[in-house]
Amino acid sequence: MAEGEANAEGGAAVSGEARGVRPSGAGRITASLVPERGMHFLHLYFQIDRSESAKLSVEDRERGSAELIAALERPAADSASFPEQFQCFLVPGHKADFGVIMASADVHSLMRIQRRIQSGGLGRAIKLAYSFYSITEISEYVPDVEEYARILRERERLDPASAAYDAKVKAYEARLEPMNRQRLYPEFPDWPCVCFYPMSKTRLEGQNWFMLTHRERAELMHEHGKSGMKFAGRVTQVITASTGLDDWEWGVTLWGKNPSYIKDIVYTMRFDEASAKYAMFGPFYMGYIASPAEVVKGLSL
Repeated sequence: MAEGEANAEGGAAVSGEARGVRPSGAGRITASLVPERGMHFLHLYFQIDRSESAKLSVEDRERGSAELIAALERPAADSASFPEQFQCFLVPGHKADFGVIMASADVHSLMRIQRRIQSGGLGRAIKLAYSFYSITEISEYVPDVEEYARILRERERLDPASAAYDAKVKAYEARLEPMNRQRLYPEFPDWPCVCFYPMSKTRLEGQNWFMLTHRERAELMHEHGKSGMKFAGRVTQVITASTGLDDWEWGVTLWGKNPSYIKDIVYTMRFDEASAKYAMFGPFYMGYIASPAEVVKGLSL
């Protein structure tokens, strides 16, 4: 039956798109696993099943430990198959024993690391306790230069003819591109502490984030961001998007120069309305960065 034609039972015409046929332009879009902008981001947290590791001989544990170190190390050869950004760390408490954070344009490079960790000689003793998959993005609340200029005029009451206004606009324009590049293609800092937690925005009656206007949401996020800026040089973050990819809408990864800074920034920012009224938080995972050999040694296998 051609599009626009009545069906055999005399029913109404049904378009190709309504029947599930792809729109004509769909074939012109290139299929790819590489994000249009940004990188795949994967957090993995593992626990050691001591009852399983106890069943291994000393030789098997030693061989398995060497295989785990190799799985966590960037190879000298064929390093292109390894994620562009990678860190491993030890985890205190009961939630996990160790974890990895990885970012790459090639999602298969992330999955290969996971399979290598789980398929080595210690495989039966290594249990995946938690994972979170997301993609880096530039938040819709990051103002462009024109929007930033409006904020200076309306919120900070700066005279657009003043030297201070002109200097602030030019400074923001100069740093916007590198800031956005770091958001999309982050370089993991060489800092000792890393904390991760997932979060979403509420949809409760009277607290539905998505029923606010974009201007209202942007204002709240601006105030939220100002709180975080107080910790510059002590804490840095990457916010990744997981809507439709995992159970939460965003993932927050914080690196700190001291664990107390992680505690302080999370506590401080929870008083902002964007967080206090509209945020829902998942589990928090704290870790301490270590080399692959240090991680395996710390597991006391």
